[in-house]
Amino acid sequence: MISTKKTSYVNWIASAVHTVVIAFVIVAGFAHAEPTNLKPFLPFGAQGVFQAAAIVYFAYGGFDNIATMAEETRNPSRDIPLGLLGSMSVITAIYCLMALSLGMMQKYTDIDTEAAYSVAFKSVGMKWAQYLVALGALKGMTTVLLVGALGQARYTTHIARSHIIPPLFALVHPKTGTPIYATLLITIASACIALFSSLNVLASLLSVSTLFIFMMMATALLVRRYYRRDVSTPRDLQKLVSCLLVIIASSMGISAYWGLRPHGWIGYVILVPLWVAGTLGLQLFVPQCRTPKVWGVPLVPWLPSLSIATNLFLMGSLESKAFLRFGVCSGIMLIYYLLFGLHATYDMAHGQYKRPDLVAAETKAAAGAGGAA
Repeated sequence: MISTKKTSYVNWIASAVHTVVIAFVIVAGFAHAEPTNLKPFLPFGAQGVFQAAAIVYFAYGGFDNIATMAEETRNPSRDIPLGLLGSMSVITAIYCLMALSLGMMQKYTDIDTEAAYSVAFKSVGMKWAQYLVALGALKGMTTVLLVGALGQARYTTHIARSHIIPPLFALVHPKTGTPIYATLLITIASACIALFSSLNVLASLLSVSTLFIFMMMATALLVRRYYRRDVSTPRDLQKLVSCLLVIIASSMGISAYWGLRPHGWIGYVILVPLWVAGTLGLQLFVPQCRTPKVWGVPLVPWLPSLSIATNLFLMGSLESKAFLRFGVCSGIMLIYYLLFGLHATYDMAHGQYKRPDLVAAETKAAAGAGGAA
């Protein structure tokens, strides 16, 4: 709340400490590695890999916070894509190295799910290292919470500007240049959820919501590339909708078939060609209406279509309770949006509401004019 620049400095320091600890964990882990611990290499098979990937997928949810900082970036068209691609590439490599070092230090049956690295170092005779790992974990959580509060407050500010929530949360402090009220709302709400919820429940709920959002983002990218009002013909719109329905339906079918018959193959013979046909039809029969000016997703429509299929596939690897919680939360938010948010955004779009900072400025100016009179 004090300053975005000062927050960045704190984040730099915490990230530096965290990076040093991560480097130590990887180097020390491989120094005490036993290749025999990797046998069997896939003890739970491919199904176990996808189930685990779906659960930890929420760890990639923080990268979208980079995009929310566009208003506070000097050159967003260059810096935002570089920040996204660079950070995701580096952290993916770090994830793989840390997982490999842990799996080689201890057999998978001996790994402690509550404190994996601390117990692993203790088992190889480096008891003192567990305190260093704990420090790194603490610093890691600090940076995650800090960046999360930073990005989520910007989300809240934009939502408040459309009057879906009270416009008070859209106010930016004139001295600090930060959305103080939105930051307080996000921080207090997050603290309450963390206090009264289980980590396992939150992890599965965040994973299914993150996967769903990423799937919707890939769909929205295809809609933006292939549809433009007053340019796309009704027939082009029909072809776009048809291809998207085929892509999404076939992806859902592949995910469901994997869950019901993980060792089957007949369903894939039918569903995979359907996915290919939908994507190929989009490329051949629907003209693109927009092209990126600076940065753009390559291999359109194949890469976004693959993203849709991958996210839906991973969603199918999660337990049913995660979908139930996600459905309840989404239902409550949808009802709120239909009963209140939809009307508020419509009034805002048609000029029936004014931004609170503009109203305050006009009121102040009117009061000054009245005093002069």
